[in-house]
Amino acid sequence: QYLTVNEQAFLFWMFFVAFAIKMPIFPFHTWQPDAYEQSPTAVTMVLSGVMVKMGLFAVVRWLLPMFPAAVTQFQGVAILLSVAGIVYASLIAMQQNDIKRLIAYSSIAHIGLMSAAIFTKQSVGLEGVMVQMFNHGVNVIGLWIIADTIEQQLGTRKFSDLGGLAQKAPKMAILLVVMAFANVALPLTNAFVGEFLMFNGLFRYNIWMAVIAGISIILAAVYTLNMVQKVLYGNTSAITENASDIKGGNSIMLALLSVLIIVLGVWPQPMLDLTKATVTNILAQIQ
Repeated sequence: QYLTVNEQAFLFWMFFVAFAIKMPIFPFHTWQPDAYEQSPTAVTMVLSGVMVKMGLFAVVRWLLPMFPAAVTQFQGVAILLSVAGIVYASLIAMQQNDIKRLIAYSSIAHIGLMSAAIFTKQSVGLEGVMVQMFNHGVNVIGLWIIADTIEQQLGTRKFSDLGGLAQKAPKMAILLVVMAFANVALPLTNAFVGEFLMFNGLFRYNIWMAVIAGISIILAAVYTLNMVQKVLYGNTSAITENASDIKGGNSIMLALLSVLIIVLGVWPQPMLDLTKATVTNILAQIQ
């Protein structure tokens, strides 16, 4: 039995609010930075690398095919909230003095772009989301490993306490730069392809929404490269003077993630082929 338009609208908002909290998107995001900051790093990796994607996955697999009329009716509101969250989270990330909180707000901005691309109902945007859900997990886990390594060794995550780590830990510096470039979706990194496709979908839906969301490209470069500069370069502090380079399991894991970032950035076609049929089926259900 088909749902009426009013029934779809009511159920859409019930499900959407729940999924928006899970992702999270603005203004349902307030739990995330505190949770990421206070949780053990292993828990934070699971939350940011896997669990928040469940909200996005639920929107794709439940919300879109189950309530197509309501999605068409309210997609503009959902995209507006997502785009607002992109810019808001990016601006807040620029003000952070804590590595974990910066990564948390950066993640909110990336999730906001994925949410906006889903609600455009454009095949190119949805393909970008499918690819980016995996790529974001790879990149953010790499950043968490580095943040945890710094905290475990030096006892601090604050930029104001760090500096000059490239002199003491050159291998970690190289790996952090790779993760940072992936976080800003530099061409030839894995995040570039997904982000390009998502902006393409948003552009096809509404050029002004794409322009506003596109501001985040500049802001992401600002806060991410600012983090790299404050952590790796300049003079060493009293805390970083006795730092040592990354080694053991963390070094191997970050090296593998770096290889994956570059391989998927240079050759993303297997990922696109893997998701193409799913995107086609979902859009067919919506129609």
